[in-house]
Amino acid sequence: MNLDAFPRIALFDAPTPIQRLERVENALGLKGARLFVKRDDLMGLGGGGNKLRKLEYLLGAAIAEDCDTFITTGARQSNHARLSAAAAARMGLKAELMLTDTVPREDPAYLHNGNQLLDGLFGAVVHHLPRGSDSLAAAQARAEILRAEGRKVYVVGSGGSSPVGALGYARCAAEIGAQESELGLRFSTVIVANGSHGTHAGLAAGIDDPRRVLSFTVLAELAEAERGTLALANETRALLGRAALEAEHLRIDGSQRGEAYGIPTEAMLAAVRLMARQEGLLIDPVYSGKAFAGVLAGLAGGSLTGDVLFVMTGGTPGLYAYQPAFG
Repeated sequence: MNLDAFPRIALFDAPTPIQRLERVENALGLKGARLFVKRDDLMGLGGGGNKLRKLEYLLGAAIAEDCDTFITTGARQSNHARLSAAAAARMGLKAELMLTDTVPREDPAYLHNGNQLLDGLFGAVVHHLPRGSDSLAAAQARAEILRAEGRKVYVVGSGGSSPVGALGYARCAAEIGAQESELGLRFSTVIVANGSHGTHAGLAAGIDDPRRVLSFTVLAELAEAERGTLALANETRALLGRAALEAEHLRIDGSQRGEAYGIPTEAMLAAVRLMARQEGLLIDPVYSGKAFAGVLAGLAGGSLTGDVLFVMTGGTPGLYAYQPAFG
């Protein structure tokens, strides 16, 4: 797996640490499992979060192509869009964000706080699109306008989840493997949230046994998440010269999605509160909150055993956009 063959810029200090969640273990009364967290929230740029792993390769490709503008898409409270704006600012590129009103909310916290506040602070040009819009088509159309003005534009879709972007989590898989050796353990399960599929796909592309990875879909319904993750994992593995996977190599759980993307669930609210009150750690309400609710359910039900690693992917600014849900 020759990741050095692809252009990359460093946007955070690696490796991100792994720590044990002993107070959560005690609160749950665990006996057959130990719970660890990989702190991908601890990245200094732009408020931190896992999308920086993808952006290291995406911006690396953009700079290698001599681009001066980076355009991407997402929901109004997109973590990827916020970090794209921050990383572009760091590298001296212009950022434009095509943000769709995916979640049916009109309260001021959601419309103006959280990632929305930060997008503007980082200097991004933000385009708001109505629900149901084809944001990638809008991004491509905007890119053509800018190219006609002499700009060089790099476009990537939601979550930065292209095969190039997913290389960031193939790199993370190697990082986890090195940390396992240092810690003298092997995680039975590595757990992530699954939104635009890039985190799971990248891990599946880079890890020694893809069946060790379990994701909880928070965006697409289960069948769509399975199809999309497999396709992206195999496109990423093709870049790396690795053999294709079959559907049985991927483990995706649809139990925590709830009514729809971005809609709070009681299990998510309880999971966020438990992590905050037992460990003093903040997880976001859209991605990690729902995935951690799945972790807690699996530990309580006995389907998760051994040493379990939860990849905490950041998105903390989103908590401020969800203030009404926490009351």
